[in-house]
Amino acid sequence: MKIPKPAFYKYFEDGMPWYLVRHYWWAYLWPVAVWFFDHQPIINAILFGQYRKLMDATMARLAHRPKGRVLQLTCVYGELTPKLAAALHPEPLHITDVAQIQLDVARRKLGHSDQLMATRMNAEHLGYEDDSFSTIVLFFLLHEMPEEARRNTLAECMRTLVPGGVLLMTEYAPRPQRHLLYRFPPSRWLLVRLEPFLGTFWLEDMEPLLNECGSAHGKHVAAIREETFFSDFYRVTEFSIAGKS
Repeated sequence: MKIPKPAFYKYFEDGMPWYLVRHYWWAYLWPVAVWFFDHQPIINAILFGQYRKLMDATMARLAHRPKGRVLQLTCVYGELTPKLAAALHPEPLHITDVAQIQLDVARRKLGHSDQLMATRMNAEHLGYEDDSFSTIVLFFLLHEMPEEARRNTLAECMRTLVPGGVLLMTEYAPRPQRHLLYRFPPSRWLLVRLEPFLGTFWLEDMEPLLNECGSAHGKHVAAIREETFFSDFYRVTEFSIAGKS
């Protein structure tokens, strides 16, 4: 009797969330892929040429951040992390990711600078104290999570953000029913094939969801600025966090 070999993704488990290992091992955990994708032309092509516009819009909002500590919640490919660190210098940039290989890449980009305060944590269960940060940056994270993990992560954002703080979210916009990439069945199929949780993310109404997550911590959320890109395919949203009176 032939014993079946385990699925290849299981070699990357190492305490990782199931959805990351099962669906994204090939993009974030495999060393060959980590090297390949972390080139600016590659990541820009994946975002249909919009990476720099989205990064610049995120950085523009960061320039108006309230005083206090900044957290980049999970690593990202491309130039964002060095840009964030440069904008904050000499203040530290806190960054956390569940994958050690991603944290190692982030450190190399900054030349192992002491400015980068890197920790390995699951975004659903952060080890930071309540009200630890004035700003949290989420750059294309939420659409890669199933609904429960997405809610857990946003609940942690609400817990660790101070009243008066901001959440900067760069993500897909709501379901782009008029966009050519959505209307053309092969491209829509490819998108949801590569991003298996994007379909449910498209349907999320972020502001009510954030308020639901924030209510447990006595916080109210309001979207105060939003820019869309690539014919409303992507968005950069700034949410303000207030304590309930």
